Amino acid sequence: MTAWMLDTNIASHVIKGDRPEILRRLAALPMDGIVISSITEGELLYGLAKRDYPKALSERVRQFLVRVDVLPWDHGVTRAYGDLRAACEAKGTILAPLDMMIAAHAVATAATLVTRDKAFARISEPLKVDDWTSERS
Repeated sequence: MTAWMLDTNIASHVIKGDRPEILRRLAALPMDGIVISSITEGELLYGLAKRDYPKALSERVRQFLVRVDVLPWDHGVTRAYGDLRAACEAKGTILAPLDMMIAAHAVATAATLVTRDKAFARISEPLKVDDWTSERS
């Protein structure tokens, strides 16, 4: 089964419910194939913390985290991170640190990374990327 790893920007849209095209794509897939990185979980929780944990948004984030599989950062992912970062740097490709970690997590788990962040398009194989906000997807 194909796993779809939601990047933080896509997870945020799912939580807010503000992009119908993303919600349609999500509804068409089995939930057991939808995952996020523990890095994304951390980014979502950081977003809540810096807003002093607003009640309604905190509940939506909690409900989201209950429904998706949050994958842990483990030794397999750290190896993929080292390899991917070295390969990217050798090609002059630079990503923000957390983006590189999420990309490596997708590679390590053979998941397709769902994101609207165009920076990920600079990384070729082995990262698979899909933009659910694009008509091409």
